[in-house]
Amino acid sequence: MFFVATGLLFDKNNRLLIYLRDDKPTISFPNHWDLFGGIIEEGESPEYALVREVKEEIGIDLISYYKFREYYSDSEDRPNWKYVFFAKIDYLPEELILNEGQRLTSINLKERFNYKFANILGRIIDDFANSELYCNYILKKA
Repeated sequence: MFFVATGLLFDKNNRLLIYLRDDKPTISFPNHWDLFGGIIEEGESPEYALVREVKEEIGIDLISYYKFREYYSDSEDRPNWKYVFFAKIDYLPEELILNEGQRLTSINLKERFNYKFANILGRIIDDFANSELYCNYILKKA
């Protein structure tokens, strides 16, 4: 089993930032939409891994973020444990440079069913969309 830190990042218009994974048969879930984050390396905390991955993937320093939930996923070849965080960032997709994947966009959570997400991310996004945290943190900060 491996461990993953992932973030539900909301842009300055309260839209969820997502990216389209590369279309390479050698990676898991090619050509699927994904959240930012990645595998937690040995000796890292989930928080440190999240900050490192966001910096690597879109070049920003994630300063403020909050823990949402943890999830176990056994839907891949390798089971994994996901530490899920959320944050609001002061950027729009066109202001960011994507360093991994095909393209970057942001969506209204009502649009989430129009995208094919990697792994269990669709369920995670649904859970967050229906949570008090989404209403009280993201929508109230508009």
